[in-house]
Formats: sequence, C-alpha cells, structure tokens
Amino acid sequence: MKTTKSFIRGTGAYLPSRVLTNDDLAKMVDTSDDWIRERTGIHQRHIAAEGELTSDLATEAAKVALKNAGLVASDVDLIVLATTTPDRTFPATATAVQAKLGISGGAAFDVQAVCSGFLFAMATADSMLRQGLFKTALVIGAETFTRILDWSDRSTCVLFGDGSGAAVLQADEGAADEGVIAHHIRTDGTKSDLLYVDGGVSSTGTIGHVRMQGNQVFRHAVTNISSAIERVLDDTGHTIDDVDWFVPHQANQRILNGVAKRLGLDEDKVVSTVSRHGNTSAASIPLALHTAIEDQRIKTGDLVLSEAMGGGFSWGATLFRL
Repeated sequence: MKTTKSFIRGTGAYLPSRVLTNDDLAKMVDTSDDWIRERTGIHQRHIAAEGELTSDLATEAAKVALKNAGLVASDVDLIVLATTTPDRTFPATATAVQAKLGISGGAAFDVQAVCSGFLFAMATADSMLRQGLFKTALVIGAETFTRILDWSDRSTCVLFGDGSGAAVLQADEGAADEGVIAHHIRTDGTKSDLLYVDGGVSSTGTIGHVRMQGNQVFRHAVTNISSAIERVLDDTGHTIDDVDWFVPHQANQRILNGVAKRLGLDEDKVVSTVSRHGNTSAASIPLALHTAIEDQRIKTGDLVLSEAMGGGFSWGATLFRL
C-alpha cells in the first residue's frame, strides 16, 4: 500500500577554502598531530573566512543539492536549517538562505539541536511533507562552529570545523520501505552541563565558548546512539544486517568505532569523513552523506542509517532508502 512519503532527490555540500591542520593547531595550543589523531581521528578541519556567514555556507550547499536533484530554487517551498551558529539572533538564518536563493514564498526556519540538528530538521521536514503542508523541502545543516571555540582549550578547539551539507526532500507516493522510513529523536536536559556554550542572549549577553566534559559525553554518546538505532530498527522491522550504509554524525573516530562495535556493525559499511572535516556539528551528516553519494559508495536503493548526539543532550537516528 502506497502513502505520501518523503524522498531524498539530491544532496550537496560546501566547505570553506581555508584548511587548518593539526600541525597548524600545534602552533596555537599545547597539542600535537599525534595526540589529536590518536584521540579523535581528525587530521584537519575547514575554517570559514572572515565575513563568510553560516547562511553563505548553507546557500552554496543548497545550490549543489538542487542541481543534483534536477530542480531550481523556485521549486522549494520549505527550508529547514539546522544550526547552532546563526548569522544573527533573528531572523532565522534559513530566511537569509531563502533570500539568497531568490525564494519569496513558502516557509523557512531554523532548528537548534546542536550536532543532532540535521536529524531533527529531517524529522521536521519529513512530517510536514507527509502531511501535505509542503511539496519540496531543503533540509540543511550549516555551521561556522569555530567562532564559538576557545582556542586556548585543547580539549575542544581540536575537534570542530566549519561546513555545510544539504538534502532536497520531495513528497511523493511510496511504499513503507521507500524514501524516508523512520526517525527516533530524544533529548535529556538534565545532562546539559556536560556539553554547552557558556554564553547566551538572556544569560550573559555574550556569544560564549564551547565547554565539554569529554569522557562523560563519550560514555553517554555510545549508549544513547546505540539505543536510538536499536529503536528505529525495531520500529521498522529491520536488523542491523539489512543496513547497506551507516552515515553517523562525525564527532570523532572513537565514538564511531564504539557505536559500530556495540551494534556489531561491519566497519566497511561506516562512512567516515571526520579525518578531513573534523566535527562540523549539524553539517556533519549531510556532508558525509553527500561525500559517499559522490564517490558512488551509496547508490539508489541502498538502505541508509544515520545517527547523532549533541549538546542538550539531544540524540536520534533516522532510517531511509535513497
């Protein structure tokens, strides 16, 4: 039986031109290439140029996604942008992307769930498309995350980078096991002091910097992500063996390995871009997805599983067939 479903029609990505290597970081803070690689798997990250905004990154990724979907900007009637680093307090950065694409109709708004943001945005857009509120959605994850880093804190500044990724979702008739199949998203605000930014509009009136208790975050990440994956698979009647590709949030290689080991997932099925991009927060999943589609690892008809965990804590998993 066919119902209204969401289908991914195209993906895109954009990375700023400036690359910051581990050796570059070692000149700024007490660290080394070996130390960073051993603990995170990260070799380099991209840094937005001065004056380059989150909306600029998002717009470039959106253009690529639209081109790959065979669509034009005027086809889009919904933009859901996941970001923790908006251009301004308001209006939503999604509206800036809307304007830069020359779209004046439909709706555009931001979603804030930190590193889980893209999955929360996907779930939001998917539900709206299924309800018939919109026909074609741009779902974007974009971050200029390096602008909220304390560059003297080696426990955080080595982890993150800037970038953006996008997917075009379109409503169409489909079977239960086609298109976007299922989501499982959750938050637990009681753990917010383990990963947060120490500033805000109504608290300090400043932007603030990222603060993290890394060991605690790692422990909760592996547990929460695994439970979300198991839930979404159980809800859909799938097993981990059915999954063709695992496209996780690129937090660090240790978390990717820990989740794969806990689930008994074949490492050859894991898409990892963390060595080249670092942790780009809400942008990391669409960046990794686009990379694997472009190099033809992921093909039409493949069953793809994504997961993420971020500050809040927020976490979730999404299952879709390309």
